[in-house]
Amino acid sequence: MADGDDRQATFGSDGSLETDTTPDATGENDFGESKEPNETDGGYSRYVVSSLLQKAVRRSDEEIAAWAAWELARSGYAWNLWDRLNLYVVEDLRAGSEVALTIERYEELATERWDPAEWKGRLCAIHAALAAARARSTREASNADAYFSAVAEVRAEARERGEEPAHDFPVGDLEPEGPYDAVFDGHTGEGARRDRGTHFFKTHGGRVGPEGEDEQSARWQRLAMRLDDETDYSPADLDRAVEPVDPDNPWGEPSTGTERGSPDDADDDAADADDDADDADDDADDDADADDQTDSDRTGSLTDFSE
Repeated sequence: MADGDDRQATFGSDGSLETDTTPDATGENDFGESKEPNETDGGYSRYVVSSLLQKAVRRSDEEIAAWAAWELARSGYAWNLWDRLNLYVVEDLRAGSEVALTIERYEELATERWDPAEWKGRLCAIHAALAAARARSTREASNADAYFSAVAEVRAEARERGEEPAHDFPVGDLEPEGPYDAVFDGHTGEGARRDRGTHFFKTHGGRVGPEGEDEQSARWQRLAMRLDDETDYSPADLDRAVEPVDPDNPWGEPSTGTERGSPDDADDDAADADDDADDADDDADDDADADDQTDSDRTGSLTDFSE
């Protein structure tokens, strides 16, 4: 929530808390006693319960996570609960988890449609906590951030001493002709100066993997390249463009010609490439014939490429 950051804990030099208690969190606890600042209805510190929730999510302890979320929601600290749950999505769960959208939806229901401290709002809190606890736990993003930050300091200190760093970023110097040469296409200054236009992008920068393009997508790719009036592609270029990247060497380039083996192998490869090119031409002719036969649906027609 936007106003959640304004209510985060701050500590004085003596270690004491410096924070205001929100109106929703005032009143009596379960024992009929006036609640202290940052006290939950059950008599716990909201900071401890919030920490418990995060550790329960990390350890996939569903019951503890559900209780901690319920306790915060019913005690008037729903803002703290939802702020924390959204943080856990990026701090403690695997990247790409759909639970991020699930938690966002539960928060929307609890805070915009219903009262977060009432029954429906508490159910949303429990649901969100259970979803987080059931998701794949990992601190990969936090670990990556810590590692990259540490390496940045090492590199800076090494440069100041005029030395090579003991640890470096995974991309090294990131220069043309290096391991990541494919990135220097026409979208970069270095690539533009090397006249790396559409041809380079299609045969280097546009390759995908490790699964590669499916049969339909590869067919479209080949035909679009063959029908390109402005750029010439050889049969080997067509093969390179759709060849999946190597999962063990995703930045490497596919070998061609004699590098694949004997001269005979090279001749065979060239013949295969010619056959593929002929197939592409046949496909284009077939599509053209089909267009002549009917005009009922020209959406995505390959003839559009030749105009």
